[in-house]
Amino acid sequence: MSAVRYRPQRNRHSHNDAPDTTADFRRLAALPEGPEREELSGRLVEAWLPMARRLAAKYRNRGENIEDLEQVAALGLVKAVNRYDPVHGTPFVPYAVPTITGEIRRHFRDRTWDVHVPRRVQEMRNKVRTAVRELDTGAGESMPPVARLAEHTGLTEGEVATALEAMDSFRSLSLDAATAGSDDGFSLIDTLGREDAEYDTVVAREAVKPCLRSLPERERKVLYLRFFRDMTQSRIGKELGISQMHVSRLLSRSCDRVRRQVEHGRPAARPHAA
Repeated sequence: MSAVRYRPQRNRHSHNDAPDTTADFRRLAALPEGPEREELSGRLVEAWLPMARRLAAKYRNRGENIEDLEQVAALGLVKAVNRYDPVHGTPFVPYAVPTITGEIRRHFRDRTWDVHVPRRVQEMRNKVRTAVRELDTGAGESMPPVARLAEHTGLTEGEVATALEAMDSFRSLSLDAATAGSDDGFSLIDTLGREDAEYDTVVAREAVKPCLRSLPERERKVLYLRFFRDMTQSRIGKELGISQMHVSRLLSRSCDRVRRQVEHGRPAARPHAA
């Protein structure tokens, strides 16, 4: 099979990236699924890639890498080539351009936001951004008032406020970024709070206080001598006139009772004699 040779279209709106592929699209539409159709489809995509790149270049100043945009445009071109049917009489360019640009816009909508923003909020943001540009008098004025933006866009003031917040959500700052006006090397991460382990200690102490008050006096004293005075069980036994084994049982029973009350949220029982 001879290679397909393309000639530039001669019309009033022609570009140097608009090859004459009318006959090949007719042939593609008649071919069944298979290697021959895939090969011809690939050659058509390659022939129209300059147009796809030109469309991608229109979005190059919107914060996205041009190579990524060209890949997205190429994907839209592949869809356009495979779905195009010349039988309807529509030329390929008017069919392909909306398909490619739609793919690029979907990419911006769904893939490029650092913070997830619902589609409805994105649409409001676009309206407000356009309104800000249209209301700009060029006199160095600040952002138009919310009420004026709402009147211009037909949105409520609450929707305008939401859209203005979304305008800052397209890109996020790295935690390693320097803080504004900082010359001492501090970054955003240095401004974040950290979890204090002592909070858990405070919570635990407050949780056991009522439980400790409910213990018999001797058990409270045993716990005090063991955990606050750091005395051994044998020394506690000598001070209280009981055996070391008895001290061990009192410690075990007291700790077990307090643990159950804290874990199950049971009210503390009244002190009773040990």
